[in-house]
Amino acid sequence: MRISTSFLLVAAAGIIYAIAAVPAATGCDVPFEDQSRTAGLVGAWVPIGNVNDPHIQMLGGWAVSEYGNRANCRLKFHRVVSGRRQVVSGTNYELIIDASPELGGGKDGRYKAVVYEQGWSNVRNLVSFSRA
Repeated sequence: MRISTSFLLVAAAGIIYAIAAVPAATGCDVPFEDQSRTAGLVGAWVPIGNVNDPHIQMLGGWAVSEYGNRANCRLKFHRVVSGRRQVVSGTNYELIIDASPELGGGKDGRYKAVVYEQGWSNVRNLVSFSRA
């Protein structure tokens, strides 16, 4: 009788563990993505946790300035409102930026910038910049 009781306890513990490991339901109208499977992988895009981080805001300002230098279109940087990052041989940042024309004549808008930054040397490249 002792063996069967031990077996039942182990089986019950296994069932409880299996139920606890199932992710919570998100509802029919909410998109689902299992971030736990991709968050630590090289090459996976993950949300930027704190877009108010000074480094993220600096990258947004740099992207607006660099775009202005290349496109002869001056924009006034307001702030980075959201973004995501991707670890490669450096880091790609996809930033959604609030900006407005520096000289007026246009309306405020949101822009999407992709910035590549490599390591501690702070080598940066503006990969793309467009209206979001």
